Amino acid sequence: MRSYNSTRYFAAAVLFAAIAFSQIGYAQHKGHLVIIGGGERTDEIMKKFIELAGGKDATVVVFPMASTVSEEVGIEQAEQIKKFGVKESFYLNINADAANQDSTVAKLAKVTGIFYSGGDQVLLTAALLNTKVQDRIHEIYKNGGVVGGTSAGAAVMSKIMLTGNELLNKDSSGAFFSLLKGNIETKEGFGFVTNAVIDQHFVKRRRHNRLISVVLEHPKLIGIGIDESTSIIVNPDNTFDVLGESVVIVYDATTSQHVRTNKNNYLSAENMSLNILQSGDSYNLKTKKSRVKN
Repeated sequence: MRSYNSTRYFAAAVLFAAIAFSQIGYAQHKGHLVIIGGGERTDEIMKKFIELAGGKDATVVVFPMASTVSEEVGIEQAEQIKKFGVKESFYLNINADAANQDSTVAKLAKVTGIFYSGGDQVLLTAALLNTKVQDRIHEIYKNGGVVGGTSAGAAVMSKIMLTGNELLNKDSSGAFFSLLKGNIETKEGFGFVTNAVIDQHFVKRRRHNRLISVVLEHPKLIGIGIDESTSIIVNPDNTFDVLGESVVIVYDATTSQHVRTNKNNYLSAENMSLNILQSGDSYNLKTKKSRVKN
């Protein structure tokens, strides 16, 4: 029978472990994310994705449902990945019903890499969010797999997902010319990234107002704008490395003061920080500090 002291020490150890786990909860997985801002998927980025998936031993599945021509995209991208010498590459063009079938989940048994294609991110979440397939993908990621995506496949990575729609400036044709509170539509994404919001095609399509608005409405989250032909590699230690041709812009309002709106509903804040990072630079999502390549 366990003594009083041993029971007390055991309980204290459990409590200490629980506290420690809560403090490092951001590192609950072993996998990586390769988040591409759209445009050309360069060989440099895709080779990194394949390397993280296991190289020549990798088995990769493409989910093309964000595209309106998803079957064609699935065939094309699976074939492109095969050219990098992986063990196997295939695509699954499925809806929510199929994504909840055990027979579909079984097709992911040996998968080490997942890739979400571009298009409309809402179509992708409609097919996979809260399904058995998406649960299996999270399991693969947690156990050391890699999850990649481009354009719409980048937007779905964060818990709070930009849809691309404006709710107030409905006639702006995606110009995002204001910083109005309540203008940018968001929905639930896949939640691989929970402490930041991901935006894509960022510099090319001048989406600064869009991301700034969302960051000021969710000031506990970092805003990460990834330009075309550029990616961030999110590591298990809650850092990311930039890889690609252009830049990544990081907005941080977590320590801003006077986050508010004026009489015309325009958002404003004091001491919001900005980092512009290029290939080789890195950023720590926990400490909010960047490291620039020498």
